[in-house]
Parts: sequence; structure tokens; C-alpha cells
Amino acid sequence: MSNQTHITEFIFLGFSNHSSLRGFFFLIFLAIYLTTLLGNTLIMLATRISPALHTPMYYFLSNLSFLDICYTSTTIPVMLVNFFREKKTISYEGCLSQIFFFVTCAGTECVLLAAMAYDRYVAICRPLQYPVLMSVKVCVCLVTGSWLCGLVNSVTHTTLTATLTLCGPNQISHFLCDIPLLLKLSCSDTSVNESVLHVASATIGLSPCLFTAGSYVLIISAILRIPSAQGRKKAFSTCASHLTVVVVFYGTANFNYDRPREGYSLDMDILVSVLFCVVTPMLNPIIYSLRNKEVKGALRKLAGVPSICLGI
Repeated sequence: MSNQTHITEFIFLGFSNHSSLRGFFFLIFLAIYLTTLLGNTLIMLATRISPALHTPMYYFLSNLSFLDICYTSTTIPVMLVNFFREKKTISYEGCLSQIFFFVTCAGTECVLLAAMAYDRYVAICRPLQYPVLMSVKVCVCLVTGSWLCGLVNSVTHTTLTATLTLCGPNQISHFLCDIPLLLKLSCSDTSVNESVLHVASATIGLSPCLFTAGSYVLIISAILRIPSAQGRKKAFSTCASHLTVVVVFYGTANFNYDRPREGYSLDMDILVSVLFCVVTPMLNPIIYSLRNKEVKGALRKLAGVPSICLGI
């Protein structure tokens, strides 16, 4: 331990196997980032200016869009800058900051998606009580609670990560800082960090997922009891977009964190993380705008384009 070198910066190895393609990668990720910013910003503006979207469902959607902007902004700008650097580095403090914001956004999104599932459950299974159960106060509390859960979880992990003694090598086989990656670089006891990580995975990750799944079991059961096919179709359309977003988010998250680490190349690790951290936030506004007539109508008004021009 007397010969250990304390780390002051980290070197990212992500995309290092394809240095000749860094210009191509830069353009691809820049396009994805700009699309994410534009799509989510339009959703936020549409839900604010359109009276038809002043409902709990779109209030949650607006917060989800803001969250996705924060989510991608913690990783992609650093990645874009590193494409033009021979030595792709990030400072120790910068790495901890990235972990803090990344974990905050990921944890908040898990809980927020569960809150959105509850909103859909109340709308379909208890429609007469919807104005009371999903009042403005309740919606604000649900969103605030989602952010508090994400913040508490992130502060806990970031604080514990900051207590680790890190020594060489200072290379991270990725394009971002994440807790499991830093645990591998630690030369101190990581048992507490790993235990807290497992507890957080169950409380912030698994519990909202199970709650969302349970909500949709009840929702689908209620939809199937609707006598008319038109009524079933209309009821299902109100939650189809959210259900698609949930499947994409938890599907990529599960593949990113719960698959075996052995037997996968660096390129495969990078691809899986790109799907979870970069592509998913871009898809969310696309999914909602494609499958939702109210959102499409609000976006048309925002753009000032007549319906006939868009063919909608």
C-alpha cells in the first residue's frame, strides 16, 4: 500500500479500438444529442402552451423530457470533446460529478416512470376518482418525491465512492464514469459500497419496476373487461406510449447492468451502454409524438404547420 499512486484523473478507453472512425462517431453522437435536445424541448414547450395537454399525464411527460435532457447532458458532451483528444481524460472531481448527476437522473427516472404508471392506473381503473387522486398537489408531490429519491440515492453512492482509495491503473474501459467501474479500480475495501449498491438496486430499481408491472397487470385486466372493441382500443391507446417507454428503459437497463460481465468485448459493453444512456432518451419524445394524437396536435400548433401539410 505504500507504493500506491493516488489517482487524480481517469483515462477513458471507450471507442479507443476505432480511432480512425472518431470523426464518424462524433457526427453520429452529435446528431443523437441534438435530436434528443430538440425532441424533448419540443415536448416540454408543447405541454406548456397547449391547454389540451394541461393534464397530469402530460405534466409527468414534461418532467420526463426535462430529465432526459439532463440525463444525456451528463455524458454526451464529455464524449464529444474526447473524440478530438488523443488522451481521453476526465478529472477525479469531474468523474465524481458525472456519477452524481448520472445516478440522480437514472434513479429519478425509475421512480417517475412508476408514478406515470400509477397515473394510468387511476385513469383507467378508477376514472371517477381521477380528479381527486391525481390533483395538482398529488402530481407535484409525486414528481418532487421522484427527484428526492434520485438525489438521496445519488448522494449516498457518490459519498461512498469518494471514500474509496483509488490507485493505478487509472484506465476506465468505458466512455463514462459509473460506480461499478470505479469499484474495480479501488485498492480499499468495497464491501460497504457493494452492499449499498445491491440495496439501492432493489429499492430504486426493482421496486418501481415491480410497481409499474403490477399497475399494468391491473390496467390490462380492466381494459379486457370493457365490452366494446372500440372502448378497449381507446383505453389502451392512453397508456401505449408509456408502456413502450417503460419496456425500452427497463429492457436496456437490465441488459446493461444485470448481464454477466465475462465473455463480452469492450465494443459490446460500449454498444449496450450507448443504447441505455444515449439512445433511450432520444426515443422517448419520438414514441410519445408518434403514438399520441394530442401531442402531435400540440406540436403542429407549436410549429405553425397545418394538419394537411403533415398528413396527420
